[in-house]
Amino acid sequence: MFDAIDHVVIAVGDLSAAAAELERAVGLACTGGGRHEGLGTANRIAFLADGSYVELMAVEDAQVAREGPIGAATLRALARGGGLASYALHDDELPITVARLRAAGSAIGPVTPGSRLRPDGELVRWWTAVAEPLGAEGLPFLIRHARYGVEWGRAATAARAAIPHPAGGPIRLRRLDLIVPEPGALAALQFHELGLEYTQIGSAAVCPVGRHVVRLLPAGAAAPAASVHLGAPREPRAVDAFGLRWVVGRG
Repeated sequence: MFDAIDHVVIAVGDLSAAAAELERAVGLACTGGGRHEGLGTANRIAFLADGSYVELMAVEDAQVAREGPIGAATLRALARGGGLASYALHDDELPITVARLRAAGSAIGPVTPGSRLRPDGELVRWWTAVAEPLGAEGLPFLIRHARYGVEWGRAATAARAAIPHPAGGPIRLRRLDLIVPEPGALAALQFHELGLEYTQIGSAAVCPVGRHVVRLLPAGAAAPAASVHLGAPREPRAVDAFGLRWVVGRG
């Protein structure tokens, strides 16, 4: 049903400082973002060549943000010191998928519209569906984008392959690893609520999501809560930032 990991949401306290840190430490430059009207949050976005992206999310109005599931997940992550708040799976047939999941017993919520106002005044629109518990140790949410305009139109998405990230280009998302208390139990929950099918490989539960992979791993000594694996035409390196491990390079 899902053809990709759409994006990862990283909760930060200061957007400008976080964007500078993402560029300095990881080598990803933020070239998009704006305010989520009526949701109490704002973001900066580092677009990747494969159509996915890294979203830095900050809370502007906590009272408003906690009323929405993604804003609430961001607040929970900030209470832990920031870091991975949630992640999204892409689905261009979202209404059909949600109907199918609910018919199979999922408690996933309805398809809900969302929008973000860019600094240039253009309104970016999308639709999401959320099943609880949402978050890095729970369930991803589902998203479909309105593909038009300077951010999601055909020319814009094609141009992302040439974005000059400091880490080199093209930069692509390859894999998301999540450290969770019980990988098997979470894999079963994700199957029930979202239809995601995991395979047990050693101590990990592994799920292909289109061109990407999600792995659920048991807790290990001094391991970051999650790691983001990015493909780039350079020798691989690993760096810790925002409470995550970033692995960038070939392989």
